[in-house]
Amino acid sequence: MAPTSRLSKILRRIGVALVLLLLVCAFALWLKPPDLLRVGANYSAKIVCSNVFLAGRDPDEVLRADVQAPGVGLLRLMRVSVDRERRVVRAGLLGFIGDGLAVERTGQGCAAVPDGNLAFARRVGTGSGPGELTPSPVAPAGAADWPEGNAVATDPALDRLLADDTLAGPGIRAIVVVNHGRIVAERYGAGFSAATPLLGWSMTKSVVAGLVGVLVKEGRLALDQPAGWPRIRIANLLAMSSGLRFNEAYGTVSDVTRMLYLEPDMAGFARGQPLAHPAGEFWSYSSGTANILSRIAQDAAGRQGAEYPAEKLFKPLGMTSATMETDEYGTLVGSSYMYATARDWARYGQFLLQDGVWRGQELLPRGYVAMMASPVAASGGQYGHGLVWLWGSDATAPGQDPDLAFGIPAGTFWMEGHDGQSTAIIPSRELVIVRLGLTPARDRYTPQPLVKAVLEATK
Repeated sequence: MAPTSRLSKILRRIGVALVLLLLVCAFALWLKPPDLLRVGANYSAKIVCSNVFLAGRDPDEVLRADVQAPGVGLLRLMRVSVDRERRVVRAGLLGFIGDGLAVERTGQGCAAVPDGNLAFARRVGTGSGPGELTPSPVAPAGAADWPEGNAVATDPALDRLLADDTLAGPGIRAIVVVNHGRIVAERYGAGFSAATPLLGWSMTKSVVAGLVGVLVKEGRLALDQPAGWPRIRIANLLAMSSGLRFNEAYGTVSDVTRMLYLEPDMAGFARGQPLAHPAGEFWSYSSGTANILSRIAQDAAGRQGAEYPAEKLFKPLGMTSATMETDEYGTLVGSSYMYATARDWARYGQFLLQDGVWRGQELLPRGYVAMMASPVAASGGQYGHGLVWLWGSDATAPGQDPDLAFGIPAGTFWMEGHDGQSTAIIPSRELVIVRLGLTPARDRYTPQPLVKAVLEATK
């Protein structure tokens, strides 16, 4: 046999062996995918599901722009399929590895279904346990001026200010500026509009604090009552000072990614974490804490359960687009998953600016917002007692308020979320500035220059 022919035969055999090896590896991954693959698959299914069924976006565009574009290599290999009739999204590495699954449930948005029990996920209702869905949609806003409706008249000079891409930041999807109770400027990214519900990520935590305040006002909760442990109070949870251990690191399989994408009962998972510090003595930012509070709030609301935010908070404020989604077990995902238009996020910011009063009605106890924005000593002054930040993003040095360099007034507090979500609430100037987008931390965008420019332009 000629040397060339012999070499060709050897190469063919090697090629066949490699193909068989790849097939075996693919089968093994399909049979028992590692947790990191499952996190990626469930994340992909959940993000696509919410943006398709809540925001009305194209699934291929969501997969490309929201899941794959931020640059995580694993997610670039994810593929999704959308069953619009059954309201189900499936996702996996190359389309079949990882078992990603999410389902849309009327009135609850989308939920990841990490255990694959779709039948159970469909049965879970809006109360404190499984049951039939009883959605209570909010009536649409009329043509009245914002904030009672959606008619706005913006200032052209301020609109031009927001057109500055450096101030708006990469990945901008929406900016809304509210001055003395009226929208005076807004901008929307390509493919987005004033009607597009947008994910606030951890800005949702600040809404949970408002929900707890409504329940306190109604006498259903008290800040000093035990939160399920003898020495942990609801006030400790609101201040991120429960002492429960929780790893908030992203990009790997940590407590937060396991909770969001591998656990059907997020609050139960968070409650099961060990106590690492005495309650009230140690500050540690924890998405698990927010979901524990969500479950406490739902239990206090009784039969209304997950409908409570819509009935008692969103509806009075006219936040007709707002949906706080639930997990597979029906618990509000108060850590991360509220979708609302930028104008509705601005309504909530304005509500806090007005000390929890809306159209003359006190929805929160007097002094509650001041409590929310009072510093937690153990946080070094960066965090408030009610799930709000007292500093904008990226401190220049440990213990140093980065807002000072931009002349941002004392008393300003923030709602902030993953990938560049922020709402600055500036009581002394009666300003609310909402900025939403998809801006990974690697872009090093901070909202303070935008806030500074708006402050100077509205003097």
